[in-house]
Amino acid sequence: MRILLLGSGGRESALAWGLERSQSVDDLVVVPGNPGIAEFAETLPADINDGSEIVQIAQRVGANLVVIGPEAPLVAGVGDALRAGGFDVFGPNEQAARIEGSKTYAKQLMEQGGIPTAAWAEFSSVESATSYLDELGPPYVVKADGLAAGKGVVVTEDRNEAVQALRERLVEGRFGEAGRRVVIEEFLDGQEASLIALTDGTAVACCEPAQDYKRVFDGDAGPNTGGMGSYSPVPACPTDVAEQIQKEVLEPMISTTAARGAPFVGALYAGLALTSKGVKVVEFNCRFGDPETQALI
Repeated sequence: MRILLLGSGGRESALAWGLERSQSVDDLVVVPGNPGIAEFAETLPADINDGSEIVQIAQRVGANLVVIGPEAPLVAGVGDALRAGGFDVFGPNEQAARIEGSKTYAKQLMEQGGIPTAAWAEFSSVESATSYLDELGPPYVVKADGLAAGKGVVVTEDRNEAVQALRERLVEGRFGEAGRRVVIEEFLDGQEASLIALTDGTAVACCEPAQDYKRVFDGDAGPNTGGMGSYSPVPACPTDVAEQIQKEVLEPMISTTAARGAPFVGALYAGLALTSKGVKVVEFNCRFGDPETQALI
């Protein structure tokens, strides 16, 4: 088959590397790709968030399957445009992708599905958000509600830094519409792990657990980045824990999204905290993780 892959980062480099080696794949085209991918696959320039442009490219190259790597085109509904154009797509539709596009929506799904996660609340004003910060106490966790390229989260012991993060999002508009509302959560202790499920909206098949490095400095210090590196397997998340996560987190979420009328099809990413009180969900993403995919593939 002929595959059209959307994206240009490390995740897409790993996916392209794996797809190019698959016996099921005869040809691979990547939009827009990068110089490393261009060494072994055809690359084409385009705006991957423009559904009509991507449909035209899929038609031109005769794609049998379109694999959407990043979250932005999924949240923008590019998968919906492709499906309407008659193409098979790996990745959720716009409604299902809201699990990453809105942290508030994801928390509501977790509550509906009885999925363990941190205590939380959503705010649009600095004053009410600051009061909840003080109620929870340090460490403080402040998240932009929408997509912020992995940089919308602040975790800090410093109250002034947390309040400044609120001002940057809610008043100064640092992340635009994505930060006009914030989610404040209780801090979850313990190591983090990522477990990615491949699903057709009903069945669930999990990848090996992975762990990524979020903070910019050594010693797990400094601000979160978009992803510095990863490794897999994860000693802190052995087989029995991974099986528990599949049964208590991923399978219930797939059932919940289906019940909401938005069956999730593609790669559902669960970011997890292995806390002293058990496994809890930090976040859900609507695609393969970057950088976890580099280790998994």
